[in-house]
Amino acid sequence: METVDWVPEGVDLDRPNAARVYDYYLGGAHNFAVDRQMGDQAIAGWPELPMIMRANRAFLRRAVQYLAGQGIRQFLDLGSGIPTAGNVHEVARAADPTCRVAYVDHDPIAVAHGTALLRDEPGVTMIQADLRDPGSILTHPGIRATIDFDKPLAILMVAVLHFVSDTDDPAHIVAAYRDASAPGSALALCHATRGERNERAAEHRELYTRTTTPMTMRSRQQVATLLDGYDLVDPGLVYMASWRPEEGMPARPEVYPGLAAVGRLSTR
Repeated sequence: METVDWVPEGVDLDRPNAARVYDYYLGGAHNFAVDRQMGDQAIAGWPELPMIMRANRAFLRRAVQYLAGQGIRQFLDLGSGIPTAGNVHEVARAADPTCRVAYVDHDPIAVAHGTALLRDEPGVTMIQADLRDPGSILTHPGIRATIDFDKPLAILMVAVLHFVSDTDDPAHIVAAYRDASAPGSALALCHATRGERNERAAEHRELYTRTTTPMTMRSRQQVATLLDGYDLVDPGLVYMASWRPEEGMPARPEVYPGLAAVGRLSTR
């Protein structure tokens, strides 16, 4: 077992973790040999995986830029993961330095590093909690001190709901956050789907059964159900690389098998 001095007590170093594997795909340093081993195994069967993860991160950046440009000044990032370049508060505050951001993750390593990173950032916080328990998050003192639920906010659920099983009823979970949001609020969502690579997606899903967070890939219709109650902004629910793409994006976005959308709640 690896010996490291930056890991909170009680963290299992012998089992891969989705947040740390994602950090490895992005070129981060907060992962262990067991995470890198799983990542390398996944990449051997699906060489585009690091590109896919970067495309997912790029969607998050574009969505935050769009929402900040639409006047949203509060962001609740659920399943934020281990801090890395281009964090939500950095992107949002490039549009308006007054933006407030609350990060939530259940992984103690992500929270430990996020807390250290954000120590000197007023109006930004990070808490350890499970997004499957909306009540504990929506009433958490740290969240309430940062987010004013009487004003529009953006809920960010990017690359996280595919780690919520059907038995946990992800649509009900999303609805709880939606119902706690003020008119004019938004949801940015990105969710794994099989895309054109059905056989690779199945192998990838199988790998995640070894982690503490198994993966559930969903169809377009299943993902669309998660967006009930929101008015989708153009271009709707599309492959993540097709959502308001920038110059240089791939000509065949379907090779990045994640569905993405941004929705708004009516102000009426």
